[in-house]
Formats: sequence, C-alpha cells, structure tokens
Amino acid sequence: MSLAIVHHPAFCADIPAAHRFPMNKFRRVADVLVEDGLVAEGGFHRPAPAPAEWIALAHDRAYVDQVFAADVPAPIAREIGLPMSESVGFRARCATAGTVLTALLALDRGIACNTAGGSHHARSSQGAGFCVFNDVAVAIRLLMADRAIRRAMVVDLDVHQGDGTAEIFAGDEAVFTLSLHAARNYPVRKVPSTLDVPLEDGLRDAAYLQALADVLPAALARFRPDIVFYNAGVDPHEEDRLGRLSLSDEGLAARDRYVVEQVRKAGIPLAGVIGGGYLEDIDRLARRHTILHRAAAEVA
Repeated sequence: MSLAIVHHPAFCADIPAAHRFPMNKFRRVADVLVEDGLVAEGGFHRPAPAPAEWIALAHDRAYVDQVFAADVPAPIAREIGLPMSESVGFRARCATAGTVLTALLALDRGIACNTAGGSHHARSSQGAGFCVFNDVAVAIRLLMADRAIRRAMVVDLDVHQGDGTAEIFAGDEAVFTLSLHAARNYPVRKVPSTLDVPLEDGLRDAAYLQALADVLPAALARFRPDIVFYNAGVDPHEEDRLGRLSLSDEGLAARDRYVVEQVRKAGIPLAGVIGGGYLEDIDRLARRHTILHRAAAEVA
C-alpha cells in the first residue's frame, strides 16, 4: 500500500512576498512529492476545513471565533507573527483538518503524513510563533472525544520546544509529550512537557541521534500510546535560519527513519507532520521537508 499523504492548496496562504515566514514551502512540498513519484498527480488526500467546534476542543472559543472572523487583536497577531487575514485563518483551519485526516488515515493504514502541521507554539488561549491553531492538539482531543483513541504520544523533534502542546496537555495523563529541542532557542519560557530533552547548540548528527535513542524506545514501551504524532521539523538543520543543532540532511534522514521504525516496530500508528523549517531557498527547504515522507513511504 502506498503512503497516504494529505495536502490542500490552502496550506499556502496569501501573505506579503517579503514576509520572513516561508509560506511557499507548502506548495513546493506537494510539487516535489508529485515530481519524485511519492504521490500521483491528484493522489493527495484533501481535508475539508476544520469547523470551530473541533478547534474549540483545544482552544478557547473566543480566540477561535476571532480567527474565523479575521478579527484577532493586534497584540495577539504580533505574537503569532503572521497577518491574521481571512486567508491565513482559512489556512489554519485546513492545516488542522489535515492533521485530523492524517491521524485517521494512520489509524486505518498504520502510517500517514501531512504536508503541513506541527503548529506547536499555539496554546489554549491563543496562537504564537507562526502557529495559529495547535493542529496536533486538536486532532488528539477530537479522536479522544470520538473514542477512536484513549492515549496519544507527541514526539516533537522541531528545534523549538513544543510549549503550546505541553500547555494544552499539562496534567493530562492520557497524553505523553516528548520534546527534543535546542535549550537556548525560542521560546524563552519553556512549558514542561511530559519529557523534555534540552540540547546544546552545535550538537551535530551522532550526539543528536544518541539523545533520541536514549529516550524514545523507553517512552514508547512505558506509555504504549494508541497513536504517535511525529513533528519532523527540519529547523535543527545546520543551514536553517532559526536552528542551532547543526544537523545535516543525512542526520535528518537517519532521525526520521529511526522514529518511523521504532514506532511501527512497536505496532503503533504514526501520523507525521512537517513542523518548522526556515531556509530561504524554498526548493531546498521543501525537499528537506519531504525527507519525512520518504522515510514513511519505506514502511507504508
């Protein structure tokens, strides 16, 4: 069975061309996957935009309504770092629904990947750090409400700590949040995950992979989740504008293969989201994001 990959054209919202967030990477990720034969033309699974009722399972309804109405207060919009237009709000709805669909496909097939997702700085009351809605948190809450799962694990390997996800699930024993991140990177104030592994700048491939191997198998064996959400951010890369861990392309590929193999070897479904990546060269950045999909396709 080929890998199920989720995509929606709205993942690429309209923002100013000079904006520092590389929005065009989402369109290019989809193009690369088609060009390289990982998905047939027209073969993406396409989500319908998430309704407010879904998103309010993880976020305050007042904030959800502000995003839907494109009427987000200026201080919150500044903290998010994106122009909070109708296009950006619609993108957040589609990306969130994309992660929900990815999770459902993973439960059915064993593994599936989104071409967006991983907005882990969005907390219950508002967005932050280029993250409008916490798509993984919404998906977990919705699957639990529908009794499709009882326990979930988030493996967050973006270079930044998953503070929003940690805040939303603080005290929830049914969700295990694992974050490996650069210790001296955004956010300044970390929110404790179930397990945090803060890493020193310039770690490089071998030490990073060892740090991951030291915690992931034991966490999977101890917690036994019904599904794993894997945030495969590529911003730990040595070339990334916001990364500090100095990983190579080969290191990222080894990381993604390791996570996929460990989760699937344990018989646990895996839903992959792409997380952060901020290289200015959109083509190279998009190809780096598809390392996740290539690793997943090897076991699909």
